[in-house]
Amino acid sequence: MTLQGNIVDVINKRIFKGEVTFENGKIVSVVEKENESSHYILPGFVDAHIHIESSMLVPSEFAKMAVAHGTVATVSDPHEIANVLGVEGVHFMIENGKQVPLKFNFGAPSCVPATDFETAGAVIDSEAVKHLLANKDIKYLTEMMNYPGVIFDDAEVLQKIAWANHYNKPIDGHAPGLRGNDLTKYIKAGISTDHECFTNDEALEKLKKGMKILIREGSAAKNFEALIDLLPEHFENLMFCSDDKHPDDLILGHINTLCAKAVAKGFDIFKILQVACVNPVRHYGLDVGLLQEGDVADCIVVEDLKNFKVLQTYIDGKLVFDKGACFIESVSFKNLNNFNASKKAISDFRVEASGNKIRVIEALEGQLVTNELIEKATIENGNLVSNIETDVLKMTVVNRYENTKPAMAFIKNFGLKEGAIASSVGHDSHNIIAVGVSDEALCRAVNLIIENKGGVCGISNTENFVLPLPVAGIMSDQDGVTVAKKYAALDKMAKALGSKLNAPYMTLSFMALLVIPSLKLSDKGLFNGNDFKFAHLLIKD
Repeated sequence: MTLQGNIVDVINKRIFKGEVTFENGKIVSVVEKENESSHYILPGFVDAHIHIESSMLVPSEFAKMAVAHGTVATVSDPHEIANVLGVEGVHFMIENGKQVPLKFNFGAPSCVPATDFETAGAVIDSEAVKHLLANKDIKYLTEMMNYPGVIFDDAEVLQKIAWANHYNKPIDGHAPGLRGNDLTKYIKAGISTDHECFTNDEALEKLKKGMKILIREGSAAKNFEALIDLLPEHFENLMFCSDDKHPDDLILGHINTLCAKAVAKGFDIFKILQVACVNPVRHYGLDVGLLQEGDVADCIVVEDLKNFKVLQTYIDGKLVFDKGACFIESVSFKNLNNFNASKKAISDFRVEASGNKIRVIEALEGQLVTNELIEKATIENGNLVSNIETDVLKMTVVNRYENTKPAMAFIKNFGLKEGAIASSVGHDSHNIIAVGVSDEALCRAVNLIIENKGGVCGISNTENFVLPLPVAGIMSDQDGVTVAKKYAALDKMAKALGSKLNAPYMTLSFMALLVIPSLKLSDKGLFNGNDFKFAHLLIKD
């Protein structure tokens, strides 16, 4: 196989007319040669940190969408399915991913459960982490979210890190807002990356102390604008990632869109492509080619170096995408799940009023962090209720693994004027999370998720609409285009109900993510992520 065009040699910072020849999946020559082709040949893109589960697709279906955007590999954290199914879930992701050409590089989840303040479906302790890291299919220790455990020398946390060091595998970080001496100690433990920076100053401190920083642009968390100005000086220590990408966004673009945005800002093309293609391969030691002689033939053909419209994608020398056609076939798999909740009654969502003020979670557009607000309570018949006028709505997290009373809180900025939205994609433990204008609406939405043993739904006064997620309650068993269309319809419905959020369901899923400050809700109650302890909903005068 020989490709002709403008060859983008990122390693040597050259663009020249030439041809690339590969045989048996490897590049045997890259030579300068005049040709009439106007397109560009460059290394494939690598997403340096992603939870495949958040696409609501199994890996084999994710691959079909990703290669259309020139993605040839991912650094994949199976943390989400691990919280539902434990080690069995990790192996499911690995084996399903092996059925397709895209190079998924899975890690050993470091925090299952993420905290002791929520109910998850499984536990992965240091002994289980050891066995995972011994597996050649496991490339790294995934994001160490329990940074307090590192700072305060938690023995179990340190043992997980020790096993990663023993097997000489990188350790990913997750430490939003961590600064100063605590950050220094966190890094000295061996943690090498962070994808949770939300200010330039925070990222700069982490870079100066030796961390690699991942610039994230997902469906909910978008830090590109806050961090991209670091690229000219720090490109050798940056990577691009999506972290969490919902299917309707994935159908539009992936890492290629970050390259296009960076080019539009006038940054050097070689620095951009080093961040997008080279740095993840080198940092994680991936078996991914970089368009050099002797490399495996993982490369893409793009129309130009401005919009990065992908014409062809090759993985191991095999053409997997060509001018709109994907050659990756769907694969069959055995479904797994862990869903034991029974349907709820409207009275389960009642909150007795014993005070006049309440703590309220303030959801922020494009951020995983939240604020804590103090608002006047709205009370009807002794029950705390949603206030549509002030946009302080009732929310719940319902344990999916066992039958317990729903945890209740209030949230601002979802904007619903009618009905409710709900999902069993609720990071990290994936209990059911819902926001609604009334107890009745919350109950209907939660029960719709329970009936389907997982899914995403929206309800109005007159209709119910659900996208079932039967694979672990977080992924579909359907193809990506079908899932993307259904999810887009749900997104449209949520906005018709009044939500002004860009990605209401993705934002909803993170309102149970306790390791991100400041105020969140777990199935056990309202939680303050700054103090790492539960908080009271009601405030007595």
